[in-house]
Amino acid sequence: MTEASAASASPDPDLVRALRALSNPIRLQLLSWLRDPERNFPLEGAIADPVEVGVCVSHIQAKVGLAQSTVSAYMAELERAGLVRSTRVGKWTHYQRDEHRIAQIVAALGRTL
Repeated sequence: MTEASAASASPDPDLVRALRALSNPIRLQLLSWLRDPERNFPLEGAIADPVEVGVCVSHIQAKVGLAQSTVSAYMAELERAGLVRSTRVGKWTHYQRDEHRIAQIVAALGRTL
């Protein structure tokens, strides 16, 4: 294999980052739950619309049953991978899926494999 063909065969770093984020089963589950936030999270007392703004990290923490710091680290990894977006509402961080970016990643995966 020539150096030029090896370079063109290199996987997209954004795709690798997304796959790495999804390799953790809990992060994968969180992303799945965020697909339908109204069905998957107890939203009593929510201060923002879960569809428009996202789900508060405290609601995510309550559902998954992990420490807030662990949930925040998992969500930050998903955000770095471009799979979710965060929005601050007061002192609370809300997360929602980035459907456009997820579609791009799925397409890139299809082209790569």
